[in-house]
Amino acid sequence: MNDSGIIDLVPAEVRSQWARNGTYPNKSLYELFCEHVRRHPDAPAVISLDHTITYLRLLDKVHRLASSLKALGIVSGDVIAYQLPNSWHSCAIDLAAAALGAIVAPFPPGRGRLDIHSLLQRCDARVIIVEREHAKIDLCEVIESLRSTLLSLRILIVDDISGKVPKGWHTLDDLFQAEPIGSAHLPAVSPHSPVRFLISSGTESEPKWVAYSHNALAGGRGRFLQRIHPDGSAFKGLYLVPLGTAFGSTATFGVLSWLGGSVVLLRQFDVAAAIQTIAELKPAYIFGVPTMFQRIAADPALSKIDTSSLIAIISGGAKIDEASIRRCTEAFGCGFISLYGSADGVNCHTTLDDDLETILRKTGRPNPDVCSLRIVDDQKCEVPRGCIGEIAARGPISPMQYVNAPDLDALYRDKEGWVYTGDLGFIDEDGYLVLSGRKKDIIIRGGVNISPAQIENLAVSHPAVVSAACVPVADPDLGHRVCLCLVLRDGVERPSLSQFTRYLHEQGLETSKLPEYLRYCRQLPLNPAGKVDKKQLTAEVEFTQQTSIPRLAQYAH
Repeated sequence: MNDSGIIDLVPAEVRSQWARNGTYPNKSLYELFCEHVRRHPDAPAVISLDHTITYLRLLDKVHRLASSLKALGIVSGDVIAYQLPNSWHSCAIDLAAAALGAIVAPFPPGRGRLDIHSLLQRCDARVIIVEREHAKIDLCEVIESLRSTLLSLRILIVDDISGKVPKGWHTLDDLFQAEPIGSAHLPAVSPHSPVRFLISSGTESEPKWVAYSHNALAGGRGRFLQRIHPDGSAFKGLYLVPLGTAFGSTATFGVLSWLGGSVVLLRQFDVAAAIQTIAELKPAYIFGVPTMFQRIAADPALSKIDTSSLIAIISGGAKIDEASIRRCTEAFGCGFISLYGSADGVNCHTTLDDDLETILRKTGRPNPDVCSLRIVDDQKCEVPRGCIGEIAARGPISPMQYVNAPDLDALYRDKEGWVYTGDLGFIDEDGYLVLSGRKKDIIIRGGVNISPAQIENLAVSHPAVVSAACVPVADPDLGHRVCLCLVLRDGVERPSLSQFTRYLHEQGLETSKLPEYLRYCRQLPLNPAGKVDKKQLTAEVEFTQQTSIPRLAQYAH
């Protein structure tokens, strides 16, 4: 137990072994960042189209913010939540918290009032930092409306210098103006203590928090980046995903604290801005989810810029289909790394040494220096190689526990520190992980189990399709029917339902799995993490069905 009340469900002797063999640095993430400042103070730390901040300048901002937070009463174990667009501000908050022994709990813009309340309540946030407005919603008003039910929340900070500050609020800009704190006034911080709560995507229920220590973020998530690019200081990664997501968590503590490289940022994802950033800032790697890469690859402007700086695009957050991988490798003109990972402490990925056929069908070999995997049956017993089962994970990347959610710890963790993912897969004869789907991601129609991923992968292979998603449609007779939602390339003719089901059947999809409904979308809705928001998509389909859909109809959006 530590000042935050977070306990570590990975046995102490296992953590100690990772520290003894050098996998863990056994230093705080703030200390690791300071070492890079001493090595190359003038190197760029965070880069955007309109601003670059060096390592030394960022450290100065970190010291000023840490001084302000300490003056406001922040101590070791306190939780600092924030919901901000991508900028160096997020990196400064992360590092200032790490210097004070506090914990950051970031979540991406786009979370609504109910989610914000749930997240702040679940993590016992003492501080909240928000921009003044997002999507025409006054976030200060939202926070004020929730304060009476958030007993831990005491300090309100707005990242806005343009307008009048609400009563009782501080501005982040003012906090950056304080006299910098001296190292003698910073506490000793244990690398085994929590430093960040990672947010889950919340695709199945309300979002949850997962607690990570300094060591697990550096020696786990940071070491994952080091395996991809051993020359850490030369690492230059463009983050299309929000830094407040689990996927974005490697930016501050992986790239800056562990590698000493550069983070390239967009305020928020936009295809045109992403292409401009690639052309002008020349990143070596791009971090994104499949929908982002699909949209960029489909834009003709990408072919008009120089992409020679790119070593690889790194696709995570959701499984990507074969057709999209082929299109992306051709459009971006670089390597492709497919990442299977989650906030729950899972990591497996392909490498640049893998050939295209391997990348298309497999998820890489598990790396025990980051995350060991095993495949288990319903009784949690390991199954023979080649057999499908649930994927369980444990390694240096493993988190400490779910935050204030003992029910989740009991459901997904065991006493040896293994997390049970709910994902299905097997290890093949060459030691590669092959994913087979999710235990819960199944549409049951008349007793037949239908995998949405299988239909989506075949649909995206159609030359007219940019992206696809399958969702269930409630049916009184069969339980559910299948609706296929498509985004097409600009200017192409829309296939009819019968034409598209014929295509799917020709690609090998059984008749019993063919979708009954077809829906065209300008874009698939995305959740704040950048993944396809199937909850919203299902709700839209249900609404349309209630108003007008006959069976086997085609309808557009």
